[in-house]
Amino acid sequence: MSEPLVIVGNGMAAARLVDELARVALGRYAIAVIGDEPRLAYNRVLLSSVLAGETASHDIELRPAAWWRDRGVTLKYGCLATEIDVGRREVKIENEESIPFSKLVLTTGSSALRLNVPGADLAGVHTFRDSRDVDLLLTLAAQKKRVVVVGGGLLGLEAAYGLAKAGAPVTLVHLMDRLMERQLDAPAAELLKSLVERKGIEILLNANTARIHGQTRVEGVELTDGRRIEADAVIFAAGIRPNISLAREAGIAVNRGIVVNDYLQTGTVDVFAIGECAEHRGICYGLVEPAYEQARVLARHLAGAKDCYAGSVVATNLKVSGVSVFSAGDFIGAEGSETIVLSDINYGTYKKLVISDGRLVGAVLIGDVSDALWYLELIRSRQPTQRIRADMMFGRSLAIRSEAA
Repeated sequence: MSEPLVIVGNGMAAARLVDELARVALGRYAIAVIGDEPRLAYNRVLLSSVLAGETASHDIELRPAAWWRDRGVTLKYGCLATEIDVGRREVKIENEESIPFSKLVLTTGSSALRLNVPGADLAGVHTFRDSRDVDLLLTLAAQKKRVVVVGGGLLGLEAAYGLAKAGAPVTLVHLMDRLMERQLDAPAAELLKSLVERKGIEILLNANTARIHGQTRVEGVELTDGRRIEADAVIFAAGIRPNISLAREAGIAVNRGIVVNDYLQTGTVDVFAIGECAEHRGICYGLVEPAYEQARVLARHLAGAKDCYAGSVVATNLKVSGVSVFSAGDFIGAEGSETIVLSDINYGTYKKLVISDGRLVGAVLIGDVSDALWYLELIRSRQPTQRIRADMMFGRSLAIRSEAA
């Protein structure tokens, strides 16, 4: 008889875990997936494309309903898990139904942060995190509302681009001195800023939000330096917070995220966590690729293998506000490292490779990202690069030809 395995959360991590389990342990578990969003799991990375009108909402679904059914998965979407009873080994959902488990996997993801500033509770203040948010933002764009987006990271840029493309006048305000400071160095961020501004988005850096003005609805945003921006709506996209309340209330160990070991196990027997909600060796990864790596390791562990998760080389490889951006590894460069830079501002491209001890350890690409996955492979494999050093800036094809010569 199949062992009951319950997955709480119906996002990208959950879908990948089911896929991996189907490869290595098909039939071993009777899987139930519980998700509070009222739809099938979808590619959250493409939400801005839906907002921009480039992709239809149904086109970003990861798998059709038949795919889940064919793998024997019981899907409960539009259902909120309200309690984990570790002693009775069951998950309760909001209609008072209980689902028993032998093993439990938490993939509860993250929520958008809302700044604690005066006026944050006014009508017209929103977040950009899931498909329900997209529906609200599409309404704003259709009405040509003036929108201020707070946050110049991935989320903020994607929200700003989608809104602007859909027809809304958009101002993006960012606390830091450059966009995407966690993924880009200063020259790359400056180029990205100029490319995004060409799309009609006003960008204000070193801009700290002091308060949101309005009686009952948003009327404007005031910065700490006194500047005021007229607005009909505000979108908070200034970071995410792992969803840990369900685990914490069940007595499962949490810190910033749900604490897991190298087997993705929590401190509670037969309870695991992966994705944005998980904290491994003190790190919460807010990106998709680490979640996929964790899903692969956990599936093999649940199949009886002894695979371990040692952490991820953080990489970003996306279209950000319509601009191709790649960043991986130590892109700033520790002491003793060397950098190779190729920059063509007029053409809208920037490449930076960081080398340490004869190996590629970091890279940043703007515009031309055709060799991004090759660079990522070099970083992760720690392959010596002395023989291709002179050519690897110009791409894999030339470097490999030179190495073979």
